[in-house]
Amino acid sequence: MKTLFKNSCLLLLSCTFTLPVYAALDEVNVYSARKEQLIKPLLTDFTKQTGIEVNLVTSKADALLKRLESEGRNTPADILITTDAGRLHRAKEANVLQPVLNDTMKKLVPEHLRDADGYWIGLTTRARMIVYAKDRVNPSELSTYEDLANPKWKKRICIRSSNNIYNQSLVASMIAHKGEKATEAWVNGLVKNMARKPKGGDRDQIKAVAAGQCDIAVVNTYYLGQMLNSNDPKQVKAAQEVAVFWPNQSDRGTHINVSGIAVTKAAKNKDNAIQLIEFLLSKDAQNWYAEANNEYPVIADADWSETLKSWGTFHSDGLNLTQLGELNSKAIRIMDRAGWR
Repeated sequence: MKTLFKNSCLLLLSCTFTLPVYAALDEVNVYSARKEQLIKPLLTDFTKQTGIEVNLVTSKADALLKRLESEGRNTPADILITTDAGRLHRAKEANVLQPVLNDTMKKLVPEHLRDADGYWIGLTTRARMIVYAKDRVNPSELSTYEDLANPKWKKRICIRSSNNIYNQSLVASMIAHKGEKATEAWVNGLVKNMARKPKGGDRDQIKAVAAGQCDIAVVNTYYLGQMLNSNDPKQVKAAQEVAVFWPNQSDRGTHINVSGIAVTKAAKNKDNAIQLIEFLLSKDAQNWYAEANNEYPVIADADWSETLKSWGTFHSDGLNLTQLGELNSKAIRIMDRAGWR
């Protein structure tokens, strides 16, 4: 009887201590640099389909990375969602991620849109294109990113500051293709051609072109898409004043980047995290991204929004985006030396 009682107590203790583990199997915790309205509807659908609850924390990209670093192994986060391969690389270098690339992800996402070591996977793509004033620029004047250093564009270009990760990645891609010396010469020429000191976001560059402060600007595609579909008549009007040009169509293609996803090194719900990644790579989720934020899907058979279709197809750069993170520090040094503020 004593032995039976002892074994019963041990069994009861075992059940007591394992209950929290079983509870954790029904959830996944997400840190997202994407605004809630651009991710929450998909997470709600995921819960409806799987029964797995998603706990979402949204904040700025850099703040989330610092939080992951400070929390270390005690972080509740299972997943990090953020924008730009440069930021994803920083998270990888900070040792807060783990590789989770599986056969499903390999099949769905092209190799150049995921980390070479499997630490992150692209969810959507965006192109860093040129927009130009319809009434002041003939598109035949435009050709490549390299041509933006041509003196004919003196005082005619608007672009964001050098601390912007999108511009850092553009310069990093140039280093990968052209080397440091040629890239430095290009950046020097580009800076000389700026119509004003860099300020504001990509929408502000589009507005500046529309207002006549410059003739062309370098922006991410989805910003123009958001403005064209805005409820603000002023944003719509400004966006309608510009047209889209895809650089480098006769050689390497237009520079692209990603919003991406990764599993944290300390993930407590790794299997659920992987299940969520695969869900976000499904056709329905990819279609939603394209429609909701005018971003290009990473999977081949997903649909584009009407806005994206209106700009036509384009040849995109096939550079593995891992290099954008690896070359980020060199890009920043070149931009600093050129006086790109």
